Amino acid sequence: MVENQSDKIENKDEKVSDEDNLKEILNIDSGEANEANEPSPEEKLNINDEDLKSTISNNDARLEQLEKEHETLKSQYVRIAADFDNFRKRQSRDQDDLKIQLVSKSLTAILPIVDNFERARQQLKPESEEAQALHRSYQGLYKQLVDVLKQQGVAPMRVVGQQFDPNLHEAVLREPSDEWNEDFIIEELQRGYHLDGKVLRHALVKVSMGPGKQISQEELEPDKVEEDMASEEIPSEDN
Repeated sequence: MVENQSDKIENKDEKVSDEDNLKEILNIDSGEANEANEPSPEEKLNINDEDLKSTISNNDARLEQLEKEHETLKSQYVRIAADFDNFRKRQSRDQDDLKIQLVSKSLTAILPIVDNFERARQQLKPESEEAQALHRSYQGLYKQLVDVLKQQGVAPMRVVGQQFDPNLHEAVLREPSDEWNEDFIIEELQRGYHLDGKVLRHALVKVSMGPGKQISQEELEPDKVEEDMASEEIPSEDN
């Protein structure tokens, strides 16, 4: 009976030993299989290089795209800034022009009053003391008006003896003159004015035709033709 038990123990030990051997064999086989499936260091290095190259290539492409977008936005910004600067300058110029137009219109409306003062000063010759006092009174008002115009930049033209310039003068009459050469102004009929160097009102003037020069038939002929055309009746559509 003791022998049977010892045999069983030995059989059990042998069984355990066989199981251990089987496990070792399985572990060896699985290790070899894992080693067979795992890439070698060279393969791992190649894989890492390819990933790195792909990442660098993607980053370069993205950088190039961002640079293009930056240049596009920069050009748009420069164009918008230039357009805005031009708009601001145009607005400022338009406002200045509008201001000048309004001032010119207001001052032009005052100039006839100045003309009336000047005519009164030339024509009236007060004799009594009361008339002279009245004359001095409105002449003081005239002086105040002239001072206000000067403060606004208005200056009178000096035209007598100057050569006729259609940009400054408007010829109302032409007559021969032994004293003045042709196209020189011999008389001022209505004073002209400047506003800050620009014409506020043209001067109405009389222009010399030169010594002893008379109006020729050729100069009269266009006027005669115009009169004849104006006198003709315009036929109606019924005729």
